[in-house]
Amino acid sequence: MNKQLYLIICLIIFNVGFCQEKSTVLTLEEYLGYVKKYHPVVKQARLITSEGEIKLLKSRGAFDPKLEVDYNRKKFKDIDYYDKLNAAFKIPTWYGVQLKANYEQNSGTYLNPESKTPYDGLYSAGISLSLAKGLLTNKRMATLRQAKLYTQQAKAKQTLLINEILYDAILSYLNWLKNYQAKLVYADYVVNAETRLSNVTKNYLAGDKPAIDTLEASINLKNRLLDFEKSKIGYIKSSLDLSNYVWLSNNLPLELEESTTPDITTFNKIDSVINSSILNNYGNEALENHPKIKSLEIKKNILTIDKRLKTNNLLPKIDVEYNFLTENYKNTSSLNTANYKGGLNISLPLFLRKERADLKLAKLKLQDINFDISATKVNLKNKINATFQEIDSYKKQYQILLNLVIDYKQLVKSEERKFNLGEGSLFLVNYREAKLIESQLKRIDTEFKLFNSKASLSKVINTLE
Repeated sequence: MNKQLYLIICLIIFNVGFCQEKSTVLTLEEYLGYVKKYHPVVKQARLITSEGEIKLLKSRGAFDPKLEVDYNRKKFKDIDYYDKLNAAFKIPTWYGVQLKANYEQNSGTYLNPESKTPYDGLYSAGISLSLAKGLLTNKRMATLRQAKLYTQQAKAKQTLLINEILYDAILSYLNWLKNYQAKLVYADYVVNAETRLSNVTKNYLAGDKPAIDTLEASINLKNRLLDFEKSKIGYIKSSLDLSNYVWLSNNLPLELEESTTPDITTFNKIDSVINSSILNNYGNEALENHPKIKSLEIKKNILTIDKRLKTNNLLPKIDVEYNFLTENYKNTSSLNTANYKGGLNISLPLFLRKERADLKLAKLKLQDINFDISATKVNLKNKINATFQEIDSYKKQYQILLNLVIDYKQLVKSEERKFNLGEGSLFLVNYREAKLIESQLKRIDTEFKLFNSKASLSKVINTLE
C-alpha cells in the first residue's frame, strides 16, 4: 500500500509541476494587436480597398485625352494610288461633349476627290455633342460614378471582413482562457486529493481510520487525475487553435510556447478591449451607419445610377458635330464659318423593346435592394436587442454562481472538519467537493458565454476593428 502511495505522489508531482514554471502571460489586447497587424487574412482584407481604388482609376481612363494616327498608302507598278495621313487629338468631357483637333494630308493619283487636301495639309478644330441620349448621362459617366461608389462599398466590406476575423480570433482566445481555467481547477483538486490520500493513509496506519477510507481516497485521486488529463487535452487543442491567429511580420505563423498562458484577469479588461463599454448608448442613428447597411445603401445608389442610364437610353440618339477648317493653324483669323465640316446623326429604334425591358429590370433590382435594406435593419436591431438581454442574463447567472462557489467551499471545509474529527465520512467530503468542482466549472463556462455574448454584440454592431 505504501509503495502504491509513493508512486501516486511521484506521478502527481510530475503532472502538476508545470504550475511552478515561470509563465508568460498573453493578454487579449496584445493578442488582438498581433492579429490586426500580421494576420494574412486581415492583410488580404485590406487589399479590397486597393482593388476598388484601382478600378476607379481604370474608369477615369475613359476621360483620358487620346491621340490617334491613321496612315495608309498604296503603290503599285510605280503608281502612287494614295497616300493618306489622318492625325487626331480628342478630349472627352464629363457630359456628352468631345473636343477634337485634327490634321489631314492626303495625296495620290486615285485619291477620292472629297479626300483631297492642300499641299501642306488641312487642319480642323471642333466639337461633337449628344443632344438627347448621352447628354446628361452615358455609359462613361455612369461607370465613373459607380466606380466611386464601389470604392466606398469596398471600405464597408473590408470593415465587415476584418470584424469577422477579429471576432473568430476573440472566440479562440476566450476558449483558450476557458480551458486554461478549467485545467487550473483540476490541478488544484489533484493536489487536494493527493494530500487527502496521504493524510488518510497516515491515519489508517495510526489506527484512526478504516482501510476503506484509503481505498476511497485513492479512487478519488485517480478520478481527479483522469479529469486533469482530459482538461490538458482541451487546453492543448485550444492553444493550437489560437496559434492559427498569431503571425509574425514576415508572414510566418508563430507557435505558442508551453509557458505562455492567457490573462486570467480578462474579466476586468474585456469591455475596454472590444469597445463594449460604448454599446449601451448604441441607438438607431448609429445603426444607420452600420457597414452592412451602408454597403446596401451604396449598392442602391449604384443601381439608381444604372436606372438613370437605362431611362436615358429611351431617348433618341441625336449627335451633332462641327469643325472649323484651315490651311494655316498659326493664323487664327483663318478660322471662320465659311470653312467648316459638320454632321448630324439621328437614330431611334421604333419599338424600344430592349430599352424598356432593361429599365424594368433596373426598377425590379431597386425594389429588391429596398426590401433587403429593410429586412437587414430589422434583423440587426433584433440581434442587438437579443444579445443585450443575453448579456444581462449571463451577468446574473455569473453572480449567482460566484455566490454558489463560495457556499460550496464553505460546505466542503465544514465537511472536512467533521471528517477529521471523526464525525463525518470521506464519501460525503468527496461528494461535496465534486459539487464544488461542478459549480466552479459552471462559473467558468458562464464567464465564457458572457464574454462570447459581449464579443458577439461588438461583432454585430461592428466595433471590433
